[in-house]
Amino acid sequence: MRSFFTHAPFRLYLGLFLVAVFVVMGVILPWFAPSDPLVWYTAPRNQNPSAEYLLGTTSLGQDVFWLLTHALRNSLLLGLIVAGLSTVIGVFLGLAAGYAGGWLDKVLSFFMDALLCIPSLPILILMAALFGGQLALPIIGLILVLFNWPYPARQVRAVALTMREREFINVAWFSGESSVRILVRHIFPYIAGWSAANFINTVLVGISTESAVAVIGLSSAQQATLGTMIYWAINYQALLAGKFVWIGSPVVSIVLLFIGLFLVSSGLSMQSATRRMSV
Repeated sequence: MRSFFTHAPFRLYLGLFLVAVFVVMGVILPWFAPSDPLVWYTAPRNQNPSAEYLLGTTSLGQDVFWLLTHALRNSLLLGLIVAGLSTVIGVFLGLAAGYAGGWLDKVLSFFMDALLCIPSLPILILMAALFGGQLALPIIGLILVLFNWPYPARQVRAVALTMREREFINVAWFSGESSVRILVRHIFPYIAGWSAANFINTVLVGISTESAVAVIGLSSAQQATLGTMIYWAINYQALLAGKFVWIGSPVVSIVLLFIGLFLVSSGLSMQSATRRMSV
């Protein structure tokens, strides 16, 4: 069994399966909800799991299963947008800094180092205080992008610095190829696999950070996310009332989603490393 988990394709396929389950739950199933699960008292209160209510209902009269699907949709959307923008910006600026060098490298490296030294969670808490404790998802997303693009940028810059000294890069440059073509055709393929793994890791960062902010009550509680589901469950004493499914379903979803994304990320990294070694 241990050899299966250390096998890159097994990790990748198992992770893709888990992620696909949550994508179906968060992207497709919300369209089939019988009613808006965000509206209170659309279902009987405090119902246990049954054939009609798969995960029971909350103290606010909400169907936990359909509420979970909407929460997954918003959390996944936030994570994907943050990861996409952070990775694209980081890879582009990292390639530019590493390949161009000079003053551009110094300026971009200064911003990378400065942002890497500042933790994002205290900034989110400060912004939430400025917005009266109701930080909207777009604001959270923008702050997370601002503090997450330096991670891929720093790594990609290091690769570009070493790659630009390679002989085949000099040959391409003397043959008349443009800098953009050299970056896209000759350097980017070496970091494509790592960029995909970084994208997945940033999805984890986006979802976990938003959940942390929501649980402590500093994001807009009117938006359904995995974090706000936990917040409302804690606020209405779900544990004391014995409503373990209400608070447990978003927690278990976060854990399983993180495991799936980690398996995909590690599988991609292992395959990328194996491919580089074979070359």
